[in-house]
This record gives sequence, structure tokens and C-alpha cells, in this order.
Amino acid sequence: MTVYFEAAFLENALMDGVLLYLAIKATRARVQPLRLIFAALLGGGEALLFPLLSLPVPLTYLVKFLGGLLLALLAVKGLGNGLIAAGVFFALTFCLGGLLVALYSFFHVEYAEGAGYLVERAPVGLILAAAAAFLLLVLRAVKAFYRRRERARDLLACRLTVGERTVRLTGLLDSGNRLSFRGKPVCVVSAVGALALFRGSPPVGRMRIFTVSGSRISPVFVCDRLELGNDSRERVYFTVGEVDSRDYSLILHTSF
Repeated sequence: MTVYFEAAFLENALMDGVLLYLAIKATRARVQPLRLIFAALLGGGEALLFPLLSLPVPLTYLVKFLGGLLLALLAVKGLGNGLIAAGVFFALTFCLGGLLVALYSFFHVEYAEGAGYLVERAPVGLILAAAAAFLLLVLRAVKAFYRRRERARDLLACRLTVGERTVRLTGLLDSGNRLSFRGKPVCVVSAVGALALFRGSPPVGRMRIFTVSGSRISPVFVCDRLELGNDSRERVYFTVGEVDSRDYSLILHTSF
């Protein structure tokens, strides 16, 4: 198999750059373009040098590991952030490597495995497409992960009691809910949650609520006891509203 060193250098520099960028974004470290480019180019140089070394297999993997650690520490400022980014970098390298091997097998691309490295002859378009798809997929996953984690900080496990019936639901601490009824704060419960909690209980009144789809009249119920962690409240008003989320069934009042 003929290996073109300039192509191998650019390919590995590109892959290392993509993986380092994703590791930085995943750890929410600051992206510093010059450090990232330098580390990626160094990774491309390591890829050319590595197959030329005649090392025992255990030492080969150790050198490979130290080389990846060096790239992460160069790309990310700060030892702590660099070590965390290195762990993510190794995990992403493993994932991308598996993806490429699967693609090579599917498209019958010629490749040969060495001790800690892979030599292949794949179309440039295939490699670029795989790198781009991997980049977009991981960025989307990272964004979704942090968005969900931030949302989880505003969620509370709630225990609601009406008569002898007790229901456990998840509530959202929403600073935008300022509904009131008879001068008291009103929380919003989903239709499913209202059915589970207030089934058979008559409403104590009605109120107009406004949503993105317009306004409507909604019944108001009284919850005898609402427990929020170590806090508890007696006789809390609830109205039925549009709570369209898989993560919570209640929108708590801003005063809670």
C-alpha cells in the first residue's frame, strides 16, 4: 500500500483538530484558535512519526496515550481543564475510529492495522463527510446535554395531597408564572396531573389564563398540602394549563 505523507499529515491534523474542538466544547473550556491549530498540526506530525517507531506493543500504546494527552494539554489552557478535555478526547477518538472502520468495511476501503495506528486508502470525500457528520452529531448531543442539565436545576420533586389522595409530580420553578386567584398565587398543572390529583374534587372557581395560543377560562382547584423538599404549603391553588413537557407536570408560582 502506497502512503502519501502530505495526505496522511493533513488527514490526521484535520481529525485531531475536530476531536480537540469537540473535547473543548464538551468540557465548556474556552476555544483558543492558535492553540487548537498548533495542537492539531502536532497531531498530524505525530501520526507520521508514530508508524516509523519500532517499539514493543505495550510501550507503543503508552506513547500513543502520552501523545494524545500532550495534544489536549496544548489545546486547552489550564492543567485541570486539559486533563478533563484529554479524557473526552480519548473517548471521542475511540468513537470516531470505530465509525471510520465501519465505513471502510461498508465501502470496501483498503486499510491495515498496526500497533496503535491505522493505515488506509480512503477517498478524501468519505473522510471529510464522516468528520463533518461526527462534528455535527456530537455538537448537537453536547448542546442537548447541557440544556437538559440546566433545566434539571429548576426541577423539584413535589408531593401533593388532596384529601386522602397523594400524588408525586415534578415541578418547574418558573419565574414567569405570576398567576393569582383571590389574591393568592396559582400554580399550573397538566391535564393528566389534574386528573390524577383532583379527580372527583369540584373546582373552587374559574380564572382566565393566557397562553401562546390565546386565552381561555380554566378551573381552579385547591391542593390541601404541597411539599417541596423541606418546604411545605397549605391550601395551594392550582389551575389546569398547557404543560407540554416530558420532564415536569407542574409550573410552580414565582413566589415559591
